[in-house]
Amino acid sequence: MNVFIIGIGLIGGSMAKDIKNFDPEAKIYGIDTNETHLEEALSLGLIDYSATYQDLSIADVVIVSIPVDVMVSELPKVLDVVNDDAVVLDAGSTKALICSTLEHHPKRRNFLACHPIAGTEFSGPSAAINGLYEGKTNIICEVEKTAFKLQERALEIFQKLGMRIRYMNPEAHDKHIAYVSHLSHISAFMLGKTVIEKEKNERDIFDMAGSGFESTVRLAKSSPAMWTPIFKQNRENVIETLEEYILNLEAFKKMIEEGDYEGIYNEMSSTNRIKEILNGIPLNKN
Repeated sequence: MNVFIIGIGLIGGSMAKDIKNFDPEAKIYGIDTNETHLEEALSLGLIDYSATYQDLSIADVVIVSIPVDVMVSELPKVLDVVNDDAVVLDAGSTKALICSTLEHHPKRRNFLACHPIAGTEFSGPSAAINGLYEGKTNIICEVEKTAFKLQERALEIFQKLGMRIRYMNPEAHDKHIAYVSHLSHISAFMLGKTVIEKEKNERDIFDMAGSGFESTVRLAKSSPAMWTPIFKQNRENVIETLEEYILNLEAFKKMIEEGDYEGIYNEMSSTNRIKEILNGIPLNKN
């Protein structure tokens, strides 16, 4: 199996690691505009060869894990050069614009729109880890537009990675993911910003920061180069979630101002049921 990874970072690199684990005979080719990343990926053994788009004609599987704004322009180019029996997978955190861009491409049948919901706050080839996808959900959109035999090949890979599959239309995906992923990252970035600004006047603030702060702000270490395009592509849904979040923050602030501590207790108590919702979802400790 000739597997091409376009974008050798956490997502693509981790997938390369696991594919090698279950299929040692697979040949992994890497394509990246960052030459340092390519060299690092080769030295780490994530890929066997560096490659270019001209080599994609021999691909059986192409995994595209680059920022979503670049993905919109690059996916059509990838599909232009792959052979008719290759399956092209993306790992984008937004789906509507990507799917609409490829809607009328002559090789649309070769593309499977995916979003593996997995990751850490780290980036680059050195961030790649074994087992990143074990037990994680992979959302697939517009599966009916992909050739059945290519669906089967992709699903076999996902099964071996240990992923759970959900099917969803692109618009529903982008709306729901704005709540459970995009808002979380914005909250982390803004919490980090607030603390950094406060730290200018109170030098001891980080000395007092415990594990709760660390786990809450962890996502603020994520790559701005990856997340800015996500917020841009999913702008309307992100704004809607932010408006609801801000309303909840303002209501909580008002309860504190008015000394409504019973209301605060009830609010937190009712929110505790998030434990039941999240129960059984494997969380990355990396």
